[in-house]
Amino acid sequence: MFNVKEVAKRAKEISYSLVDLSTELKNRTLLTAAKLIEEKKELIETENRKDLIAGEERGLSKAMLDRLLLNEKRIKGMVQVLKDVANLPDPVGEVIKMWTRPNGLKIGKMRVPLGVVAIIYESRPNVTVEAASLCIKSSNSVILKGGSEAINSNRVLVNILKEAAAKEGFPEEAIQFIDTTEREAVKELLQLDQFVDVVIPRGGEGLIRFVAENARMPVIKHYKGVCHVFVDEFADLEKAWNICFNAKVQRPGVCNAMETMLVHSKIADAFMPTMVELFKKAKVELRGDERARSYDPEYIKPATEEDWYAEYLDLILAVRVVDSLEEAIEHINTYGSHHSDAIVTENYTNAMKFLNRVDSAAVYVNASTRFTDGNVFGLGAEMGISTDKVHVRGPMGLEDLTIPKYIIFGNGQIRE
Repeated sequence: MFNVKEVAKRAKEISYSLVDLSTELKNRTLLTAAKLIEEKKELIETENRKDLIAGEERGLSKAMLDRLLLNEKRIKGMVQVLKDVANLPDPVGEVIKMWTRPNGLKIGKMRVPLGVVAIIYESRPNVTVEAASLCIKSSNSVILKGGSEAINSNRVLVNILKEAAAKEGFPEEAIQFIDTTEREAVKELLQLDQFVDVVIPRGGEGLIRFVAENARMPVIKHYKGVCHVFVDEFADLEKAWNICFNAKVQRPGVCNAMETMLVHSKIADAFMPTMVELFKKAKVELRGDERARSYDPEYIKPATEEDWYAEYLDLILAVRVVDSLEEAIEHINTYGSHHSDAIVTENYTNAMKFLNRVDSAAVYVNASTRFTDGNVFGLGAEMGISTDKVHVRGPMGLEDLTIPKYIIFGNGQIRE
């Protein structure tokens, strides 16, 4: 039986000393890890192939297998993440505010690490590198618990990260891995609030709800991505076709892909026929309301109430024709997951109303929702995309792995 408690305990014990590590040491560790990943590319691909074969035998969906895959492009992406995070400013110890009280006390806020961060995630083994790199740079201990479907990929990546740490003198104990596929390991980890300061679930809605319901420590939730694109009556058609196609087709199995397309009735006749043909060629299954289906009743299936809530993570799209901007906003706030939503419009007033009133972590004007990503936003990497409203919202980057604490400088003051 894997000793989860011992892993968490070691992570906690080392966490207090990490705040003293120099930025130079942390950066060297990240860059050495990048070099080792490049050198061990074939080993990574070999271990990943074991997971892919097992996944196919288990009947994993194409979307899940795509998330699991570590090809040359994604390995290069992990290398780049490590380099990007190394180049980011170190937030630890930053004094973000300071003021002086009438009694002479100087009071300020300084960024400090969260402590021990546990991340529980499914499929995507590149999360191992992203999460570890951010925790290394932010002086947090990290406990990595990937899904059983990626056990071989995650194990080899953790070993490489630990090798880099050992070479540079970074404490290996700060990088912990729950090296088991036993389901009970997650339950046990979630009870260890004396060692774990925060847990971040990253995966399907079932996983996130399980963690939120069972964790004794704070949870930063990264719920599903029911993302929308609204084609306004003042949309540029060329932009709208390109944005909607990209948001759905470029990589459908990720949380920032479009799941519902809303189209203003005043532009539907000009927009829909071409858009439907583009989706047909890409083999996107369309499910629409009555007005959307009128543009191709044989191809577009009837949408149910469940379709408006659905995160398909596949080449399936719900389509609805609406009569106003207000109706589109109401639909998004009712059925969406508060992740990423976009409007295509040339009307400034409508764009600003959409930005202000859509209650989501990332709101776009004239751009694909596919950009919601920590690395793309210039954060180097991300722990995930939070749909919570406490501590952090949206892509969770380096700075979000720290929290302010008050620091007070006095000169003998006492309270009377």
